Amino acid sequence: MAIGSGLGAQIGIAAEVTYGTFVAPTTFPEFTKQSIVLKKTTAQSAGIAAGRLMALSSRRVVTQREVSGSIELEVANKGMGLLLQALMGTTVTPVQQGVTTAYLQTHTLADTWGKSLAIQAGVPLTTGTVTDKSFVGCKVVSAEFSCEVGGMLTSTFEIDGRDCSEAQTLAVASYTPSSPFHFGQMGLKTGSFGTETALDGVRKVSVKIERPQAVDRFYANQSALKAQPISNDLVKVTGSLEMDYVATTIDDLHTSDGATALVWEFIGPNIASTFDETFRIKLPAIKVDDAPPTVDGYQVVRPTFNFTGLFDGTNPVAIEYVSTDVTL
Repeated sequence: MAIGSGLGAQIGIAAEVTYGTFVAPTTFPEFTKQSIVLKKTTAQSAGIAAGRLMALSSRRVVTQREVSGSIELEVANKGMGLLLQALMGTTVTPVQQGVTTAYLQTHTLADTWGKSLAIQAGVPLTTGTVTDKSFVGCKVVSAEFSCEVGGMLTSTFEIDGRDCSEAQTLAVASYTPSSPFHFGQMGLKTGSFGTETALDGVRKVSVKIERPQAVDRFYANQSALKAQPISNDLVKVTGSLEMDYVATTIDDLHTSDGATALVWEFIGPNIASTFDETFRIKLPAIKVDDAPPTVDGYQVVRPTFNFTGLFDGTNPVAIEYVSTDVTL
């Protein structure tokens, strides 16, 4: 019997073969919060019956079902591959590094068609019984990564899904020992793509990747469920740098509206040979939107520069992930 609180909760994830068809979870990430829920659209009959003063229960119908919500979790050195693939769209097979136990995943931007997940949530009753909420047709519509002084690298994945079932068998969660990436491992570089150099003074970084999709594809013959969402706008990449004003490097880019490449990385313990646990976001071109530094009293000047990621015409946005995961 599980603990009758959030301490007994679990999340399991698997890649779907067919959009909206449940697959038993294969990966169980350790999460901090999940808010994925079934949303239903109902219609109530307005029919008049002589003398009846209330709407009739039997004349309310469900016209649409869908799923939405988010998963918040610390970015760990194992088990992130399925979520990253669903976000970025590229079909990824981890590549062994040399003859070591290190494997590189390179997630570059591609269309997310066919990249859907089955997400099974175990939600405990106070009695300790864990109820099953199995969400199918789950597409990642955005993800935000953030890390600040003294903190963990955290992430929030926004989910759009097709339906929820409570009739599946709740999988037995199994956890592979892992550790989160954190500020002590963080580095940030800017400059020409491929030759970026360390940027001093950085205290906090956030990057958000949005995958706009038509999530309203409700048609006849679909039993009130949506068809798989289709990409319907350009990918949006935004972020911010909070830093002490130790140099004018980023401020000058704001003034000139010049572009720079940005590499945000976390280098963990060594796996083998020259290969370390790694989480890296590579943005080949960013432009600084605002805000130039201002002085607000006696404290160290500490601007937050907001930026937009753009395509440099050659190199794709990429997330590189080095772990001991042989598969996603």
